[in-house]
Amino acid sequence: MAEIGKILLDSGWLAARSTEIDLTGVQLTTTHPPTGPTSPWMEAVIPGTVLATLVKNKVIPDPFYGLENESIVDIADSGREHYTFWFFTTFHCKLAKNQHVDLNFRAINYSAEVYLNGHEKTLPKGMFRRHSLDVTDILLPDGPNLLAVLVHPPDHPGRIPPKGGQGGDHEIGKDVAAQYVEGWDWMTPIRDRNTGIWDEVSLSVTGPVKITDPHLVSSFFDNYKRVYLHATAELENRSGWVAECSLNIQVSTELEGNLCLLEHLQTQLVSIPPGERVQYTFPELFFYKPNLWWPNGMGKQSLYNVDITVEVKGYGESDVWTHLFGFRKIESHIDSVTGGRLFKVNGQPVFIRGGNWILSDGLLRLSKKRYQTDIKFHADMNFNMIRCWGGGLAERPEFYHYCDVYGLLVWQEFWITGDCDGRGDPVSNPDGPLDHDLFLLCARDTVKLLRNHPSLALWVGGNEQIPPDDINRTLKKDLKLHPHLENFNESSKSAEPKLAVSDVDPSQYLDGTRIYIQGSMWDGFADGKGDFTDGPYEIQNPEDFFKDGYYKYGFNPEVGSVGMPVAATIRATMPSEGWKIPLFKKLENGYVEEVPNPIWLYHKYIPYSKPGLVHDQILQYGTPKDLDDFCIKAQLVNYIQYRALLEGYTSHMWSKHTGVLIWKTQNPWTGLRGQFYDHLLDQTAGFYGCRSALEPIHIQLNLATYFIEVVNTTSEQLSDVAIEASVWDLEGTCPFYKVFDNLSVPPKKTTPITVMKYCKSSSLKPVYFVLLKLYHASDFGILSRNFYWLHQSGGHYRLLEPYRKKKIPLKITSMVSIEGSAYQIQMHVKNTSKKPDANNHLHRNDIYRRIGDGDYDAAIEKTRGPGIFQRMCEHFSRKTDGLRVVETSGSDVGVAFFLHFSVHASKKGHEEGEDTRILPVHYSDNYFSLVPGEVMAIDLEFEVPRGVTPRVTLHGWNYQHGHTIL
Repeated sequence: MAEIGKILLDSGWLAARSTEIDLTGVQLTTTHPPTGPTSPWMEAVIPGTVLATLVKNKVIPDPFYGLENESIVDIADSGREHYTFWFFTTFHCKLAKNQHVDLNFRAINYSAEVYLNGHEKTLPKGMFRRHSLDVTDILLPDGPNLLAVLVHPPDHPGRIPPKGGQGGDHEIGKDVAAQYVEGWDWMTPIRDRNTGIWDEVSLSVTGPVKITDPHLVSSFFDNYKRVYLHATAELENRSGWVAECSLNIQVSTELEGNLCLLEHLQTQLVSIPPGERVQYTFPELFFYKPNLWWPNGMGKQSLYNVDITVEVKGYGESDVWTHLFGFRKIESHIDSVTGGRLFKVNGQPVFIRGGNWILSDGLLRLSKKRYQTDIKFHADMNFNMIRCWGGGLAERPEFYHYCDVYGLLVWQEFWITGDCDGRGDPVSNPDGPLDHDLFLLCARDTVKLLRNHPSLALWVGGNEQIPPDDINRTLKKDLKLHPHLENFNESSKSAEPKLAVSDVDPSQYLDGTRIYIQGSMWDGFADGKGDFTDGPYEIQNPEDFFKDGYYKYGFNPEVGSVGMPVAATIRATMPSEGWKIPLFKKLENGYVEEVPNPIWLYHKYIPYSKPGLVHDQILQYGTPKDLDDFCIKAQLVNYIQYRALLEGYTSHMWSKHTGVLIWKTQNPWTGLRGQFYDHLLDQTAGFYGCRSALEPIHIQLNLATYFIEVVNTTSEQLSDVAIEASVWDLEGTCPFYKVFDNLSVPPKKTTPITVMKYCKSSSLKPVYFVLLKLYHASDFGILSRNFYWLHQSGGHYRLLEPYRKKKIPLKITSMVSIEGSAYQIQMHVKNTSKKPDANNHLHRNDIYRRIGDGDYDAAIEKTRGPGIFQRMCEHFSRKTDGLRVVETSGSDVGVAFFLHFSVHASKKGHEEGEDTRILPVHYSDNYFSLVPGEVMAIDLEFEVPRGVTPRVTLHGWNYQHGHTIL
């Protein structure tokens, strides 16, 4: 008999174009089912889209490779029937007496007819709504159940104008669907407009009573010492008799060793009439000093297991609902100093530094594994917020789960974008989707789907636009804050109001715990009035980010820049004609315009120059010779650009800004702009520039004033700390060294320390390196390390070209830990060239390595001395592959510049353009530089395909040909 709970239907699906099937849905699910993947039937991708299925079966080429998307027929030319598809599968499910089963589609695009064992059900329109069908009476208990789903594309797929543009001809805006699919300035059109069963399909088995959409809310008192958990659930009695129920709520925490600590267990008796639905609110549960959930960089992401079960007298356990829940309170108000929206979590102000997110994959091949990598990458960059842009998706619960785990606050937008909802060329319909009731139904269902995630921080009506008036008014009403929360979401008062007995329980609200903002440039974002005051989106002079006049508003929801990937990605995603680097066209005004090849243009390449404002930043390093040279120079620029962008905003923390979101962190396809990692999951150097800039405790150089600044975003004051500043030239000497000690740095503040006078001196070299370290004076433990390469004002970096010939010796010690297909490698990289003057402290510094989760102060340990690897071994109980030492030869003295690891599959030979990389790899740092005598610890984590042996290589500016380390 079937067990109570969910059964995923995620395998064994077939698909076929509807015009190639002469059978009805009744016939397909009774007398004439498909027997296997024989034409016209093929293996289907579920969840996924029609296009994903066609790509998997090689019916069409990969639309993300080269110009292949141009060879795929667009729905505007083929008609909707061309992308109307049947999907078919079988399953077994034998029910016991009084058991019931629902067939669930968590999302389809755009409408569908469902046939099960000859019975027809209709799934109405809307991309962002759940469908649940009671199929209890039509299951076959002793044989396979035959399921066929005919999926129809959006009603208004639109046509792509010759010039393309934002959202094509905007017709897709008439439907409640993702709007990016007609193309954008970062995305080519998706030919099927994402038609398909694009999210989870499942069966849910229950007894007579079913639990639906519980809502969990916490309320705080006594400075977060006293907390109450509120819970409301809808209960449906599907039987023909009165159900006498025992309703239980259990709250527990996981301890080490798979043990759980039971925090609460409460049982209530409920009577439900036959065929009725009731909304039941539990008596509040009291917690004293619970573990709180904190954003990334502020503390731990403590999560509790909440289990709600219902037992029916005479039957037993009828249904179970489980969710991870975090105790946290998110507040925000418009800051009187900056005019920007200022967020607080658990009473602590959060300087928002995050990024805009489109979606994981343009063909909606969504998976938990991919989501985990995506979100961990964002946490590794030290982001604390992700904005789910309105032209994309209402993100899936798996996305939110990993945001909960890794501490990423989420700004979730509804499906309105200015280009498709009121502006553009041609001018789009300002009244949003045609069916406003459908939009609101999808919005309410999305709220119910996601509202229990602690990472979800706010709802926003749309991107650079607000919803139509009636939708906007309704959303404001539906998403109003509970009185307990509304007082401190729009003011800076610190006093906590009391929850009056007469107040409606917070869990009875649709949400009630998060603000609703009508649009991405309103109410504390950009100029707050809806004018186009986000951006800019091109390359910038790094020093400009620090200047007072750079961006005058408090919170920038979008600021974008370049995003060229590494050369291996270009070769893996484009034919050889796409490996040609841009032509550099000299203009009359002295600036250079980049002219990229047609494939780069198609992949939305954004240049590294902005004629009239910014000189070409790649040419700063000399004219690139080939693709590899261009891409490594692009990584140098990526690192500088994004570190400067984020350090510039952080330099003005609270005095001018409350937050910034970069446009954008990643691409849902093989695009060439605005990304920290590419669609194949390899990081650009910008990833690590961002990671450096966003350390919770960070030392930085203001590139406009040359002030050394210390950023402390934690809530603790730094006492007895010191700063070590050194300058290195291309000859390997250290012309400047100074220690600033006896420093104290206040919490939640950026503190200017002193001017780096050497950067303004007459003895300044044309190109030089600056190394800044912030450390504890008591033990020389480094809290923050930051390395800059700089040139004289008005100069360039071309002297770095001959510096490539320097042979800087390195010693790399490594230890490998293996568990199944998972590898963990700890590297100890040392520049063994001549150490500096022993009178300075450089050789005494210890790098603090992060070992824990989000609690910065508690999650660091020192890594110094000969016992480092003994301590490493203590962290692992799994199989280890011993210690290995690799030394590179070289007699030169100087900086080992721009080192980076990569992991490959070991092969004796491979064809040109063949991608041997193993991806993804999580690095604790990469694209780093070491001064003479300096040591750095680097951790690598990755999984290998079955039967593959990994090979780790090290490249660098001085090591173009690379060294095999493992």
